[in-house]
Amino acid sequence: MPFAPVLRSEWLKIRTLRSLLGALFALFAATTGFSAIAGVSDPSDPGSDPLFMALSGVAPGQIAAISFGAMAVSSEFHGGGLRLSLAAVPRRGRWFAAKATAIAVPTLVVGLVTACAALVAARAGLGAAASGLSTGEQVRGVVGCATYLTLMALLAAGLAAVLRSGVAALSLLIPFVLVVSFVIGDVAGGVTDFMPDRAGQIVLYETPEGTLGPWTGLAVTAAWAATALAAGAWSLRHRDA
Repeated sequence: MPFAPVLRSEWLKIRTLRSLLGALFALFAATTGFSAIAGVSDPSDPGSDPLFMALSGVAPGQIAAISFGAMAVSSEFHGGGLRLSLAAVPRRGRWFAAKATAIAVPTLVVGLVTACAALVAARAGLGAAASGLSTGEQVRGVVGCATYLTLMALLAAGLAAVLRSGVAALSLLIPFVLVVSFVIGDVAGGVTDFMPDRAGQIVLYETPEGTLGPWTGLAVTAAWAATALAAGAWSLRHRDA
């Protein structure tokens, strides 16, 4: 079967599941809302990075992106859904590629809209503190934010395919990005620059610090996501449906 019809069927699944659409809406609401709150919290703090403050809502918003990626894959493991999908598309690699694409595209689109809305909402509160941001820095922040959210969704999707459980994937990833990365950061120093969340969020800073730059940080997160997807594809090919 050609790739386009497979992709269309996978997008149809996502579009018809309210929980997945709810996760995308939560991604928009959480990121925009928390960014707006950060914009009015303390814009006069001289130690703050205005671009990161404007897009800081990505911290709670990424939980929705992770949930979206994990649930989109784990839904296949309920009620024999995977067997039906593979009966229609016997080439498992093609099916999984379509699934990953159907996760990545809407996350990227919603992420771009969300990052733009968050930046506008936060700038209204930051006022003069954000006046020094150049157009290039703001574009980099918006594109980087959307790309980061997409990569985290794909990381969750790959992990859910390996574990065959959305709950297991969320139980591993959410504590990791909320707690473990920061705890390790306090004792491991620069090692945390290569954690998927820390590396990817470097692109959100006007003046990044550390060993990685904005795009190399995203490349590290992309490597984590690619590894998870490769592991998910291997698991799908070598385990019974």
